[in-house]
Amino acid sequence: MVDRVFIYRAPSTVADVDQVAEWLEERVDAEIPVRERFLECHRTEDLPERFAEARVTSPYDRATGNTMLGTIRYEERALENPEREGGVLYDGVQVQRALNAALPPEERDLETVHVAVLDRAIGTWGDHDGRWHKRVNVLGQPAVISVPGLYEAPAKPEEYYKEKQRHALLSGDTPPREVLENQVDDEFLIENDPRTTDALKGYVLQAYHYLETGEGFCDREECRLFNAHYHEDLIDAQLREPEFCSEHAQLYGRG
Repeated sequence: MVDRVFIYRAPSTVADVDQVAEWLEERVDAEIPVRERFLECHRTEDLPERFAEARVTSPYDRATGNTMLGTIRYEERALENPEREGGVLYDGVQVQRALNAALPPEERDLETVHVAVLDRAIGTWGDHDGRWHKRVNVLGQPAVISVPGLYEAPAKPEEYYKEKQRHALLSGDTPPREVLENQVDDEFLIENDPRTTDALKGYVLQAYHYLETGEGFCDREECRLFNAHYHEDLIDAQLREPEFCSEHAQLYGRG
């Protein structure tokens, strides 16, 4: 039985982890301590190289990693100055293994969950189509949650891609993301979205639920435990009522 959930801040993002912890405390029977960045609390000497090894170098190449000296130096700088990191996709499973190895032995018990909220984009390899897919989270110990993944992983509404194609036909290039976001009315999360904190709540609960029950995601779209692949579904699951399906409302609903 899980009795502690450590949640780690991502100060270079708009995510308010303290608010997420308060929300979770009302729904689970566990302590919810909040800590500073995971990569500060549990820094090991080999983390820059482990992140370099986890880099996705091509959308269609299963092999990862670039451990040239310049890349490792970049990862060292990114650890020290996270606001300078960006534009890199990492294998979420490799990142999870690296962070697990950095955990102190006394905090690896089955009663403790670590939730590393990161400012990095993570992905998993799709055997079904031979390409990498961006993800919001990778469940396990620690659970890895990507704030950029909230904006980038789920597919955007069809109108977004139609507008992107139309712009490319007219101008010959791809418009800046900000331009598309302003032109498309359909609702989706954008970078530094003020709804980021509310959307994260369900993903942190997913981390707890997985280790507490052994169950994966819920298959009902109206539940915060749903694994959304489209922005419309993410917004329905995380930002609209009801918070939970009838089954999970019995576990996590209030009142």
